[in-house]
Amino acid sequence: MKKRIVLLPGDGIGREVIYSTKVILNVIAKRFHYTFEFIEMPIGGEAIDQYNIPLPEVTLEACQTADAVLLGAVGGPKWDSLPAPIRPEKGLLEIRKKLGLFANLRPVKSFSALLHASPLKEKFIKDSDLLIVRELTGGLYFGKPSERRNNDKAVVDTLYYERYEMERIVEKAFQFARSRKKHLTSVDKANVLESSKMWREIVKEKSKAYPDVTVEHMYVDAASMKLITNPSSFDVIVTENMFGDILSDEASVLTGSLGMLPSASIRSDSFGLYEPVHGSAPDIAGKGIANPLGMILSAALMLRFSFGLEMEATIIEKAVNHTLLDGYHTPDLHIENGRIVSTDELVARIADKVEEEVLQNN
Repeated sequence: MKKRIVLLPGDGIGREVIYSTKVILNVIAKRFHYTFEFIEMPIGGEAIDQYNIPLPEVTLEACQTADAVLLGAVGGPKWDSLPAPIRPEKGLLEIRKKLGLFANLRPVKSFSALLHASPLKEKFIKDSDLLIVRELTGGLYFGKPSERRNNDKAVVDTLYYERYEMERIVEKAFQFARSRKKHLTSVDKANVLESSKMWREIVKEKSKAYPDVTVEHMYVDAASMKLITNPSSFDVIVTENMFGDILSDEASVLTGSLGMLPSASIRSDSFGLYEPVHGSAPDIAGKGIANPLGMILSAALMLRFSFGLEMEATIIEKAVNHTLLDGYHTPDLHIENGRIVSTDELVARIADKVEEEVLQNN
């Protein structure tokens, strides 16, 4: 197997977590006799410095010819004063839209070594294992241009969806639900929003093709409360862009650290962009203490969803879990009786665990 992977380190700790992940992928490639070709391209603030725009055409072209993309993080105070159209974050929104990445996947799974680090009681989160499927390229964030009216006395934002945009994300969510515990929770605000009324109609229509999947409709306010009080009751959650943005960030507390969360942005074929949920953390960039786990787990999602390598993805996930159980972690995490190590040492420990897992599977 030969795969072309575009690396977009971006800003802050993005470069450190990308390089850490490359180490782990090279172990997988060596042990399973794969060839991963890595091409590094600029995005975000780094691209602004080089090209004066956050998503250069050369980067987009490289991504369009790749089998998958790994992205570190974008943004930082250096570029905060720039106009919105050329801010680093604009590059992230643009690449999702231009690559047609309409489905954002946020798996949220508790790690036993970190249960105590969550602000929630352990009994509520210990069995949490859910997948949030968020529509990514429509809705309020991509509606008609916002505008202020009447000398700043009024403002208009537009929540706009085409029917097909809702249909394809709902279809994708049903597919994931069928491959997991066969339970789908559709989150909307159908008692208020016309877009949510259409959303609910589409979920009901699509459910006819998936009689083996139990469907639950829930208002977003009720879902946000239940996500904290009873997260293990969820399996797959599907929702529109803004609701998904909020709920997936809320779910991050279940893991005890934002640095643990991976994500995938995919489309109907096998192509996807994979990135950790955390930001660029410019305050710790270059200090050798960045947490690479969210990025490494995102690479595991790449192996699973883009390359169809389920066993290899599981090996990486087990290696991360076992490393944490052994007590090794970066300073942002807290493990009782654990040992704080550098980014490089943590990656070396995970690489050793990957080797062990490979031997056990052969």
